[in-house]
Amino acid sequence: MGVMAYPLRYALADLALALSRATDAAQVRATAARAAADMLGDGAGVQLLGDDGRYEAITYLHADDELALSYVHLLDRRGEQPDDGFSTSLAASRRPIVLAGENEEPLTELPRQRHTAYEQPDVHAAVLCPIIVDNTYAGYLILTRSTPGAVYAPAEVELARDIAGELSLAVSSARALERLRASEERYRRVLETIPEGVLQLDTEGRATYANEPIGVVLGMPRQQLIGVSLRGFLDNHGQAELTRRLAECKAGRSTVGATRLLRADGSHRSVRISMMPLDDENGRYTGVLCMVTDTTDHIDAKGLKRQLDHLRRLDSMGQLIGGISHDFNNLMTVVAGSADMIATTTAEGTPQHQMAKDILDAVATGRTLTHQLLAFGRSEGNRQEIIPIPDLLTDVQSLFSRTLGERIGLDLAFSPDIWPVRGERGPLEQALVNLAANARDAMLHGGMLRVAATNEVVEPGQFAAENAPAGKLVHMVIQDTGVGMTDETRRRALEPFFTTRPTAAGLGLATTAGIVQGLGGHIELESQPRMGTTVHLYLPAAEERPAPAIDRQATPQVIGRVLIVEDQPEVAQLVQRLIEPAGYEITVATDALTAVTQVASGAHPDLLITDVVMPTMTGPELASALRTHHPDLPVLFMSGYTAASLGPQLHLDANSMLLEKPFTRSTLLGAIRTLCGPQPPRAS
Repeated sequence: MGVMAYPLRYALADLALALSRATDAAQVRATAARAAADMLGDGAGVQLLGDDGRYEAITYLHADDELALSYVHLLDRRGEQPDDGFSTSLAASRRPIVLAGENEEPLTELPRQRHTAYEQPDVHAAVLCPIIVDNTYAGYLILTRSTPGAVYAPAEVELARDIAGELSLAVSSARALERLRASEERYRRVLETIPEGVLQLDTEGRATYANEPIGVVLGMPRQQLIGVSLRGFLDNHGQAELTRRLAECKAGRSTVGATRLLRADGSHRSVRISMMPLDDENGRYTGVLCMVTDTTDHIDAKGLKRQLDHLRRLDSMGQLIGGISHDFNNLMTVVAGSADMIATTTAEGTPQHQMAKDILDAVATGRTLTHQLLAFGRSEGNRQEIIPIPDLLTDVQSLFSRTLGERIGLDLAFSPDIWPVRGERGPLEQALVNLAANARDAMLHGGMLRVAATNEVVEPGQFAAENAPAGKLVHMVIQDTGVGMTDETRRRALEPFFTTRPTAAGLGLATTAGIVQGLGGHIELESQPRMGTTVHLYLPAAEERPAPAIDRQATPQVIGRVLIVEDQPEVAQLVQRLIEPAGYEITVATDALTAVTQVASGAHPDLLITDVVMPTMTGPELASALRTHHPDLPVLFMSGYTAASLGPQLHLDANSMLLEKPFTRSTLLGAIRTLCGPQPPRAS
């Protein structure tokens, strides 16, 4: 060993300083290997274990750079397990292993000895010092000399041990630093990839860190958020709440709560903010860490679910209304038929005759109401028809009155020459009732609802809305004297699910708008606070066309045999009692399959009177089956549903008609004569 230029303790101090300045594990290994080679011999290397428990690549430095690669191939144990004798001895004893050749011969035993393509250099002396990191064997420092007869003196071995000790400390620090950096990187990646927004605030609520998602929530690039106070995104209530929560965090308590943030574009987002205090290394409060979860979509989804549930209940109610109205019409058919028979068999002016007439008048009123309920409750599958406006407004007047109540007056106005419209009657009535209900809710203390209809010719482009109609339109005006709406409310009033009442579904005006637009029409709102609301409906006028004449040449001029098919026995018996006195030969079947069997067996009815809705087979299906035997068979359909409510399941051809329940004897006989011609001669 040559004379050192300065005392040993200075060299070790310089090594410790150099190792402390190393920025990563590779630099630590290189620094230690260079110092050991400079201070103790020809070459030195560091062989450490990796995280997988196997040796990593050796870091080896030699005074002769050209020989360094040869020594690397000779000594490198990359990928090997520490299960050889050298490794187990170093790990167990934690003391250096000193090797020296005999009789100036090179060493024959080294930690690794195998043939390579490189010329293997000679090693005449070596020292292996264990590296202990966190009280665990982590590898070794190896020093080599290539001079024949070279040895390592005890003082040199102790110096190598000291270098290995400094290296152990440096490796421990470097690995801890790498773990810290890896942890920080993972933490950074988590903050950047989680869907929640993350804000770090100082003690005054100013942002010192912001991740990408919080920038999306607040509507600003994250870089622009640094130094910006969170208070600027809160209303007065939110700012007061932020002050309270910052005080909670300063006291060492975490807080969680919901609030609304005002985005940079002026829109609002509902969020949930979790805030926890941040302290420095001395335990001093430095600010808070905020986790911000955008709950707007979740809240909207919950509201949407409630509204969809409401829609389902409305749909179920519509089906229930339709079913009850159908059954009620069957009952009223029996009542009306019986009352009609009493009226025709008693003298006018008698109490019995007058009571029968009163019953018939009540049935007529009930018939109008149930038909309106059917149209209102069963709009799906309706058929379009020509709707006279006077008839429409007169029919919905009773529904309006029931909807508005006693404290709201109703005024209907229309000219006698008002044009008709084409559409589905049920949905149009529903749209008007929706408007009446909205008006009622705006006039809680009473008021007046005025409904007027006029003819109007609109030029193309007169309305700003796309696809708005032009030409001949029926202009309906629905005006109330209620509380009115602000401009913001009026602009959003037609949006689905928008409402200013917490118990409402927000579907009335939206449904009305959808119905009107479905008819090819246009809707406009005019309103001011405390000045009431006016709704303008513009509906395309329809040209009335005369109904096609029924070709009676193909129908029998005289009928005698009538087949009645009705699954309600009391209705079937009533129909039989009503038409039997007119001289018809009656056959009654209470199910469609019996009727099919009778005709297939040879029965030849001149007229089929059948209910439309029946179990096992509908009336139209029965008529089709019987017409395979008798193609010209006239069919008179009966139903407690209206024609519009029956929809596509009922197709009326030139040899069929629909008689809506309830009906009277005269109505029934009149329908038979219209369909089939004169009644048969009386049986003698």
